[in-house]
Amino acid sequence: MEFKHDNNKIYLGDSADNNKAEISYSHGGQTLIIDRTFVADELKGKGIAKELVKAMADYARQEGYKIMPLCWYAKKVMESNSEYHDLLV
Repeated sequence: MEFKHDNNKIYLGDSADNNKAEISYSHGGQTLIIDRTFVADELKGKGIAKELVKAMADYARQEGYKIMPLCWYAKKVMESNSEYHDLLV
């Protein structure tokens, strides 16, 4: 599975505006604010949302950002997995 990154989104699909799954964010200084996680019905239950959270965490680490997950799903995943605790604001 190959995610793409554009327009403040990490996504699976043809483009940032026409995708099957995405995690979107905004910038707040050195913080990435996750506001939405979406997976199309036909892809639900395949672990794609968790992979999107992982991709966001990888990006944040690579670029030196912290993360504030406002999206309930991203918040749940990040708070319940100690591998992400270092990124949380």
